[in-house]
Amino acid sequence: MGRRAPLTSIRRMGDINLTPLMDLTFILLITFIITFPLMEQGIPLDLPDGRQTSVPQQDERPREISIDRDGQLFYEMQPVTPLELEDAIALLASREPNVRVYVRADKHVPYGAVVAVLQSLQDVHITRIALVTRADS
Repeated sequence: MGRRAPLTSIRRMGDINLTPLMDLTFILLITFIITFPLMEQGIPLDLPDGRQTSVPQQDERPREISIDRDGQLFYEMQPVTPLELEDAIALLASREPNVRVYVRADKHVPYGAVVAVLQSLQDVHITRIALVTRADS
């Protein structure tokens, strides 16, 4: 059987259908908008209530030490032992003497655990420390 259309009438399509690409882009955008606040929080803590003040923005990224309800220490969202934390902050203090450190502790953690972390920071002469609290409701 022969061809019904001559070869000269077949035209190439010169443009790309962008609709599926736009759909995919919007789905990814919505996914990141929903998940980003969850990723930023990190370790789930019940922070104590307190008055928050704004911390001046700087170029360097502050480091974060967290203590969860069970007393487990976290440095930059990685679980560490007290000795590992001391080694990590000693190294940090030698590399970045003006570093800012945020200490986040669950409100049910014994006061002594928070003081031990603050003492470790003071021992290596890190003085730019902020205790993170939840805003008063």
